[in-house]
This record gives sequence, C-alpha cells and structure tokens, in this order.
Amino acid sequence: MPDTTTDDELVPRRRPLALLVLIAVVGLEFLALAAVTVFLLVELLTTPAASVASAIALLVLAALATLWLGAMVVGLRRGRAWVRSGVLVWQVLQGALAIGAFQGASRVPAVGWALLIPALLGITLVLSRAVVAQLTRRD
Repeated sequence: MPDTTTDDELVPRRRPLALLVLIAVVGLEFLALAAVTVFLLVELLTTPAASVASAIALLVLAALATLWLGAMVVGLRRGRAWVRSGVLVWQVLQGALAIGAFQGASRVPAVGWALLIPALLGITLVLSRAVVAQLTRRD
C-alpha cells in the first residue's frame, strides 16, 4: 500500500538547524557525485579507455551511488527515519575514500580533506540529538 502521509505530517515546519545543515551537506555531496558521474560518462564517450569494461562498471557504480544519495536527500527532506542509516553508511564510505586519498604513491591530500571534512560533519550531524529526535518514527 503506498504511503499517503504528506510531508507536513512527517516533519513539522520548523526543522532543527542540525537537520538543515545535514540536508545541505548531503545535497552538496549528491551534486558533487552527480558531476563526477557526468564526467565519467563524458570520459567514457570521448577518451579511449584502457579497459572499457572497467570504465563502464565504474560509471554504473557512480550512477547507483548518485541515485542512492539522491534518495537520501529526499528522505531527509521528508523526515523519514530510514535515512539515518543510509546517510551514516555513505559518510563512512566517503571517509574510507578520504583516508585512501591521503595514502599511497598517488596521494592527493586536498581530495582527502575535501572528502573527509563533509564525512565527519555528516556523521556528527546524523548522530546529533536534534536530528535523531526529528527523524525518529512517531507512532
């Protein structure tokens, strides 16, 4: 049975600042990942790849992650309780990518910081009392 609950019934008009900042952080991550996905598509179509299969697989994974983040943004805006786990998983994965950007022969610390700071902010916000209270199911 489809969910017929309106957004106004789920989230009161006044959202805590922590939730608004979390929506902004995840929204910016979504836009950045969408841009990366478009870049990967353009690269696949215009530049010869060393492995076409790997390039397609990377593009598909990036597209799926973009859709996932988009669903998280929509869920946060609607005040759905299920988004907390999805946002937390994404932030942990993004933090792992950031740590990888700090290490190895091809390390790029600027990319590491650009990934790590929003991930830590997102984890802090999604676990904050204000966000948890706002997104907890109301039965």
